[in-house]
Amino acid sequence: MTDDPGRPVVILKPAPHGSRRIFTEAAFRALHERFTVVDLEADDSPEAFDRALPDAFAIVGQPDLPRERLARAPRLRALLNVEGNFYPNVDYETCYEQGVHVLGCGPAYAQAVAEYSLGLALDLARGISREDRAFRAGRERYVADGNGDAILLRNADVGLVGFGNLGRALRTVLTGFAPVIRVYDPWLPDGALREHGVVPAGLGEVLARSTFLFVLATVTDESRHLLDAEHLAMVPPGARIILVSRAPVVDHDALVAGVAEGRFLAAVDVWPDEPVPAGHPARGLEGMVLSAHRAGGIPAAFLEIGEMVLDDLTLMARGLPPARMQVAARELVGRYRNRPVDGPG
Repeated sequence: MTDDPGRPVVILKPAPHGSRRIFTEAAFRALHERFTVVDLEADDSPEAFDRALPDAFAIVGQPDLPRERLARAPRLRALLNVEGNFYPNVDYETCYEQGVHVLGCGPAYAQAVAEYSLGLALDLARGISREDRAFRAGRERYVADGNGDAILLRNADVGLVGFGNLGRALRTVLTGFAPVIRVYDPWLPDGALREHGVVPAGLGEVLARSTFLFVLATVTDESRHLLDAEHLAMVPPGARIILVSRAPVVDHDALVAGVAEGRFLAAVDVWPDEPVPAGHPARGLEGMVLSAHRAGGIPAAFLEIGEMVLDDLTLMARGLPPARMQVAARELVGRYRNRPVDGPG
């Protein structure tokens, strides 16, 4: 497959992204200069992929890789996921047995999601989009009349459910507001959380003491509908809930019901069904800020993925470990239950 035995073979199959979305011109050129690239972006046939597989040093993308297919890839050293989710279409245990690095691009999205989450929180705190709609409809309320439910983020009690890439980036963004940040993350020991300057807490305490609650957890069998009606009932009256990570972590029906009853306000960027049905009750609620899965997918984040891919491929080709993408933990990668995020190339 390669016309230069000195250059490792990289299979490029980055769906749902197109190469031009995640690589700058300079990065794409460097990729082809440093590696023999088998570009299968326009060829989705299993035959083309299987022909390239025996010589492949790395795969950029996440095509189906069952054990029998991996057995035909003796030179494979890295699987670089550029979509953001790890799916069960890969035999991860075989990857680890064969010494294949399993890498994810999650860190590229963290800053974008953190900044967007802050924006949603400030909107909920001050009714920004709500009062904008009222103004356009001729129902604006001036000065204090429009601020009856306004609160400050400064010195507020903040809860984070999950403290991975998103939680750590959000903590940094929130620092200037000097909040008390309590974190529930069963995958991290208390000491690791304290090192980041946050307060470790159980789920019940985080829910009950949060004026602003950010839901940032990934979805596993254990976390599916983690925030059900019973748990959402623990949230203080008037709290602000921001959901930007994985939709199945929250019981959306219970969340919408809580907003409809006036118990709390919510901003939602991820939904159980996307696109959201036209008649969804959330569309008519003034107490919800609605967002169409926009938190992380901005051009700067996409292009950061390409830079990360190029940097880590270059390191691994030199016999060094990857340094920029997230290394998927062997103990965790098989537990994720994320769904694909569709998007044009």
